[in-house]
Amino acid sequence: MRRTNERHQWEKNRARAGREERGATGATEHDTGLTVDDLVFHAEYHDVRADEELARALRVRVGTRLVERLYRTRYREEAAPLNMTRSYLVHAMVASNPDLLDAAREPWPGGTQSQLCTVGVEVDRVEERVTARPPTAEEARELALPPGTAVMVLRKACVDTDGRVVDWSEVILPGDRTEAVFTTRLERW
Repeated sequence: MRRTNERHQWEKNRARAGREERGATGATEHDTGLTVDDLVFHAEYHDVRADEELARALRVRVGTRLVERLYRTRYREEAAPLNMTRSYLVHAMVASNPDLLDAAREPWPGGTQSQLCTVGVEVDRVEERVTARPPTAEEARELALPPGTAVMVLRKACVDTDGRVVDWSEVILPGDRTEAVFTTRLERW
């Protein structure tokens, strides 16, 4: 899998497109070159309260009601998922669209930016931090990692045009089969 930060603009450009266009391919297909039919998608949603770490990340008060979203997508021919994603939305921000509280509505055509668009939220920027570490036993098992393989931990904050963190995610990527590419466009003189 090749993950590049250019995926965010690609996703934003499609957020307001028609359902058919958004549903034809998503960010995972974009990153992997696979098709929608090549993938098996699983989502779970939970109602949780922000602990200190999540409150700091989302810039909300401890105890704020959140929607925790767990995602696992795998290539149909493999048992291990491509990554392990845990994402959080502020419940009050998305509750006006009940479909955003229902895991059965996943995969959402167009992804998170399209979901947020349905409640009037425009993502202004995406801040990502990547670190590497040894996997936990659960991560090594679920991602089918060979012994000695590290995971990349990507923490992503989507910030809207009002400066609010509207989505915070932690993505665990298998270090033996993920390439992270960062392209920085520079303004011309």
